[in-house]
Amino acid sequence: MQRLLMDIWEQGGPWITSIGLSLMVCHGPSPAWGKGLETSPPLKSITSVSELSDVEPTDWAYQALQSLIERYGCVTGLPGGRFEGRRSLTRDEFAAALNRCFDFISILPNHLAEEDVATLERLQRDFAAELSTLSGRVEDLTPRIAALEAQEFSPTLVMGGESIFALSAGFGGERGESEATNPVLTHLTRLGFVSSFTGRDRLRFEFQASNFANRGFASPSGFNTDMALLSFQGNTNNRVQLSRLEYRFALGDRFVVTARPVGFSLSSVLTANSPYFDAGRGAVSRFAEASPAFKLGRLDAGGGFDWLVSDNVRLQAAYGVRNANRPEEGRGLFNSDHSAFGVQVFLKPAPTVLTGISYINAYAENGRLDTFTGSFLADTNSFINEPARIQGVNATLQWRVAERVTFSTWGTWLFSNALNSDRSATTTSYLFGLSYSEPFDRQGDLLALLVGQPLRLVSGTGLPFGEDEDTSLHFELFYRLRVSDRIS
Repeated sequence: MQRLLMDIWEQGGPWITSIGLSLMVCHGPSPAWGKGLETSPPLKSITSVSELSDVEPTDWAYQALQSLIERYGCVTGLPGGRFEGRRSLTRDEFAAALNRCFDFISILPNHLAEEDVATLERLQRDFAAELSTLSGRVEDLTPRIAALEAQEFSPTLVMGGESIFALSAGFGGERGESEATNPVLTHLTRLGFVSSFTGRDRLRFEFQASNFANRGFASPSGFNTDMALLSFQGNTNNRVQLSRLEYRFALGDRFVVTARPVGFSLSSVLTANSPYFDAGRGAVSRFAEASPAFKLGRLDAGGGFDWLVSDNVRLQAAYGVRNANRPEEGRGLFNSDHSAFGVQVFLKPAPTVLTGISYINAYAENGRLDTFTGSFLADTNSFINEPARIQGVNATLQWRVAERVTFSTWGTWLFSNALNSDRSATTTSYLFGLSYSEPFDRQGDLLALLVGQPLRLVSGTGLPFGEDEDTSLHFELFYRLRVSDRIS
């Protein structure tokens, strides 16, 4: 994926350029992996011409198809009930259809007229070689299928993967001899599995390896700001780690419960409503991919529910903590020193509009937001450094202005109050995005411009280091170039 990231700070701030290639390799259909992938479709037996969705009674071949299907069972369909009558037919495919006719005739030979029998005998002679080959293939496939069925791990398990390769560099700002802004070549590789036990649930787990070391350009020896973090950035020292474990199940047709003991954030349940919230196909920066409100607290485990109240209204709630797997004091699921609860009303007021309004209530023992999306003062609440209650309001909007043009925006207000003193802090953030899909009539391509203000500390009382004096602005322009179904 070829993309350009431009972050501008007023006081001679840094610029970051990142050019990346995203490669996704998937196996099998899945709600989370492999969208748009095509495989050779299996043939489907049909008993009536009405089962073919692309065949109408007015078609010139309708009567012939009806006769072949209902009298001889010679015609097969494709997934989705399609016939695709304009597609060319190979000799092997014709031999397979002819073989179905012979099988049917061998059962009911007395139902055929003499001229039909003569025609079929001639076809049988003409296609003797193809029919013999086809019969051999079927016999050869039988033991192979039996072996695969005996060895398969799960009939419902689907695997998918993604690799992101990025060449990135930074420039600008106050330069020093030890400044870490040199060009780097990094990767993020993920392998995911999705399965179901009942058909109304989903088990998903994901492994990850990455090598963007030392917080990249955001390190103290670099630009020393979280605004330089990239969306695909991570570092496991190339070791494979479990990055996500999730189980979802439905209670009825409109209520879904989610539990995620590994890799949780509020956006695991609350819809972020951002068209750029995808490390491989969306925004290049961590800030621009989604609102900071959904990243509050650096959580790692939690759950929630998603209730489809009506066709246009959804009610979502999520609760998460940090260190949920540790039983000592200040840890665990309900006594953690960092926790967050969020509730969102998600609306579809028009066919081309999606909007969400959310309220967030969090607790941080050290008073920090820990979103890693804005200034250091904002994310640490100017070092309140004592237990604090954090409340926030967040609003999102997506509007498809035209068939290929989408406008999106979000705004966040976070209010932090210390529990043992009168210290308080108010931070804000916003972003506006405009995208144009499939420019030059290229399917899968996307051109987007994102402009916003990373998280900024705008006011407070009793703050040790005061407020942010300057306003940082973020400009991001990227073009997603689709090379094939699996490479962008």
